[in-house]
Amino acid sequence: GFAFDGDADRVLAVDGQGRTVDGDYILYFWGQTLSQTGQLPENLIISTVMANLGFERAWQKFGGQLIRTPVGDQHVHAEMKRTGAMLGGEQSGHILCHHYGISGDGLLTALHLATLVKRSGQSLAELVNNSFQTYPQLLKNIRVEDVHQRRNWKHCEPVIKAIETAEQAMGNQGRILVRASGTEPLIRVMVEAKSADLADYWAEQLVWTVEQYLVS
Repeated sequence: GFAFDGDADRVLAVDGQGRTVDGDYILYFWGQTLSQTGQLPENLIISTVMANLGFERAWQKFGGQLIRTPVGDQHVHAEMKRTGAMLGGEQSGHILCHHYGISGDGLLTALHLATLVKRSGQSLAELVNNSFQTYPQLLKNIRVEDVHQRRNWKHCEPVIKAIETAEQAMGNQGRILVRASGTEPLIRVMVEAKSADLADYWAEQLVWTVEQYLVS
């Protein structure tokens, strides 16, 4: 099945096992199809900092390149224009394919995914099982009312040190993203790790540090 947002420029799918098939999977499947038909220059896909590490590594193993941008389809589109990439999108299901146009179209994406499943002779669940395993990803939001503190969080030494400590501890088994929301008084902390326990541990450490040093 498919689920669309209010204006239908984003879409997520659900497979036969009840799993959400997000934009990372859609980009992976669509990218493979375009690559195999010679329609994906340099096997390049543009996505955002939220793209799952499991997707990135699977795409690299396939022989592809992934460039990350800040969150927002406008950033994805700008990078596609700069690099000449034909496919890009967000984990949220906003997919851009310049073979069809320059804006996201959830209905078009859904139809393309359905066609891809039909032609593969497999179910969507089978395609997911044979693609990649996502890394557990935790996203925590900390309310920081002080605008100055929120905008200048990168100058807070204890927070930066906590991020560095977590990154060093996880090595290549995880990824951390801390950013200020552009629309709400929030600091967002995202942690991806090989295991859910590891992601949860470091997320809690970072949340505690942000609350101690940035929340008035």
